[in-house]
Amino acid sequence: MSMAGTGVRVRLLGPVEVVVAGSPQAVNGLRRKAVLATLALHAGRVVSVDRLLDVVWGDQLPATAANTLQRHVSYLRGVLGEPGSIVARQPGYLLDTGPDSTDVQAAERLIELARRSTDRNEQVKHLTDAVALWRGPPLADVAGSPWLEEQAEHLARLRLEAERSLAEARLSVGEHAGLVPGLERLVRQHPLDEHLHAQLMLALYRDGRQGDAVATYRRLRDNLRENLGIDPGPRLRDLERAILRQDTAIAAPAPVAAAPVAAQLPPPVPTFTGRDAELAALDALVDRGGAVVVSGTAGVGKTALALHWAHHAAERLPDGQLYVNLRGFDPAATPTEPARALHGFLEALGVPVARMPSDPDTMVSLYRTTVAGKRLLVVLDNARDAEQVRPLLPGSPDCLAIVTSRDQLIPLVVTESAQPVPLDLLSPGEARDMLVRRLGERQVAAEPAAADTIAERCARLPIALAIVAARASTNRHFSLAAVAGELGDLDAFRAGDEATDVRAVFSWSCRTLSPPAAQLFRLLSLHPGPDVSAPAVASLSGVDGQATGSLLTELTRANLFTEHTYGRYAFHDLLRAYAADLADEAEPPAERRAATHRLLDHCLHTAHAADLALHPHFSAISLPPPRAGVTPERPRSRSAAAAWFTTEVPVLLAAVPLAARSGFEGHAWRLAWTMAGFLHRQGHWQDWLGTQRIALAAASRIGDQAGQGHAHRSLGLACSRLRRYDEADDHLRRALDLFTDVGDDAGRAHTCLNLGQLAERQGQHQQALRHSRRAPALFRGTGNRAGQGYTLIDEAGGTPETTVVYFSLWGAIKSVFAWIVDTIGEIGEWIDDHCDWGSPNTVGDIVTCRW
Repeated sequence: MSMAGTGVRVRLLGPVEVVVAGSPQAVNGLRRKAVLATLALHAGRVVSVDRLLDVVWGDQLPATAANTLQRHVSYLRGVLGEPGSIVARQPGYLLDTGPDSTDVQAAERLIELARRSTDRNEQVKHLTDAVALWRGPPLADVAGSPWLEEQAEHLARLRLEAERSLAEARLSVGEHAGLVPGLERLVRQHPLDEHLHAQLMLALYRDGRQGDAVATYRRLRDNLRENLGIDPGPRLRDLERAILRQDTAIAAPAPVAAAPVAAQLPPPVPTFTGRDAELAALDALVDRGGAVVVSGTAGVGKTALALHWAHHAAERLPDGQLYVNLRGFDPAATPTEPARALHGFLEALGVPVARMPSDPDTMVSLYRTTVAGKRLLVVLDNARDAEQVRPLLPGSPDCLAIVTSRDQLIPLVVTESAQPVPLDLLSPGEARDMLVRRLGERQVAAEPAAADTIAERCARLPIALAIVAARASTNRHFSLAAVAGELGDLDAFRAGDEATDVRAVFSWSCRTLSPPAAQLFRLLSLHPGPDVSAPAVASLSGVDGQATGSLLTELTRANLFTEHTYGRYAFHDLLRAYAADLADEAEPPAERRAATHRLLDHCLHTAHAADLALHPHFSAISLPPPRAGVTPERPRSRSAAAAWFTTEVPVLLAAVPLAARSGFEGHAWRLAWTMAGFLHRQGHWQDWLGTQRIALAAASRIGDQAGQGHAHRSLGLACSRLRRYDEADDHLRRALDLFTDVGDDAGRAHTCLNLGQLAERQGQHQQALRHSRRAPALFRGTGNRAGQGYTLIDEAGGTPETTVVYFSLWGAIKSVFAWIVDTIGEIGEWIDDHCDWGSPNTVGDIVTCRW
């Protein structure tokens, strides 16, 4: 039984631990860890019992050691989750693992890939991923065994070699500025290493810091003389002279664009007021770094405080601001996965998709490596729990993370030393100031008692005060006393009933709406995404765009809906929950289902059109016609389609599970199909995997074999991208069987190509050739000329030997194709977007099409 594809990884590059399906599993006991480490360092090879006893017990071998070893192995099998994960095989035991099931294997493979590659950017990607696998000193918690200590030293040297090679590759592509903090750390750790000092000197010089580069040389020279009685070697002396004369030979290889400064903060609330004590507390924490937790009840103004202070403090943290809404308590959406938030952070920090890790742990390491040495502000808004937050903390004392949550997040305070900043209701004075900011001094001063009554009946809750002020300011003929009289009593809030915090305020706000606007307010609660576009609102409501625009204006004027960016609208989460309650009360189930159907039709037909604009030569799926009242968007150009997907991906990711749980299984698998290409292209591989799993379950429930085939094929591609090759092969073979059963030759052809590519990635060249040769006739039968082009060379010869002759011409063919790509606009863009150009070695290297 191999662990390949089961989601098990043994981690040795740091404390010894096991990760199962992304969740760390504790391994208790020093000797158990030593047994696991020894087997993992020999992964796939038998380790004799005598060798294990010697490594684990050494000279202190008890008489019962052999029996104890058996118990340790049994325990470890339980931790690994598979009885066959450790196999008894004479004369000992074997850890039965697949590729990369230990982090050491993964690191060694990535380092070897970098060594073989001639593409410097590819080297940077592989080495970055490799270095990120180290979580600290290797084998950190199995000290005491001489052999394991030797292995730990070897793995530490391997890390240093990888870091040196990474620095060299990054210097060669002009990434000198971002290198300096990491190289300074390495130089401190290895104060006599001339190679590292040379790299640091070059990085400093290319970053315009000539004096610091020379000072680095002189510190090393003094250290060498004092400790070893020698001078730096000739290479370093030559480099110092070249720096002093500003030799052009050591200039950066090409002009390098400045690293982007992330600026993700949403705009602050313009009428923010009060909170002086909390703002002062935050100000005092800027230079300390670490994490701050702003907690309080719903609607109390946590986000408003965090954003107001973040904009105020931005100049003290000049390297940028990162922001993500974690949607921990969003009533209509699932909490944001940390991996998705990290992907957005890395993009904002300038990490290209080609270097984006697929493994969440590696992503965390790359994020913390990227922000090391920066003065950065990270706002983690609306967090659900500590586990959602931990991977997103920068881990650098120079950065500050401010977390908002309804939960106090005590585990972060305990384990991460986060500073708590609890947020209570506004004071009476602050509540009055808020009304003044929104209504003006004159109106509040004219009726001070009524203003105080409004503040108290709104429980001094900022969201309630904002809506009351909106009503009063848009109805100037109302006295504040009349407005206060409508509010009734909100004692329920003081009792802690969060489900009815401000129902009284919301109810009379809704009573002022026209009937169509009130119905739209209710139906908007059905939308699953964090925000919504005007065209999607039109389809949801079933009315034309012009009428929808008028209704949206009515809702925004009442402060029941917010246009937070141009053309996109959102609820406060309390308002969404209230709107959902009203929809359940006032909208018949048939109307709610019809509105959901229209919304899903809008998402599906627009996403399908955008996907066709991005990938015009792929085989499209057939869609049922949209319902009456649905007005899908039609992005025509590739740039418009990409922009639409970029904006709408959070909505689509929420729409797939909505469709699956609402009885629209056909929409679920088709929506997943339409967004798969974009998710792949942008590196959102975990989202790709998750949506396709939902798609497969949905298609299976209704017995839709075509849908199951597409979901299995896409799952195979996602698993292949994540290097889960056994799972990928299983999904692709199931897809091939399903496409055969339903007579879908286009699906069969693409799946055959994918199986060939999968075999190629695993070095199974004969199998790759066999799979690829099945595709040409299938593509011809469907009239898919693009597919025929993919397989053209496969048909040129009848044997692997004759095929190799044609591969030898591939270099010349690539030159011709490159000229076409540069010369012919849209054709060139399509080829560039959908094909990876490989070396002329094997079938899979001719054109590795992502689909």
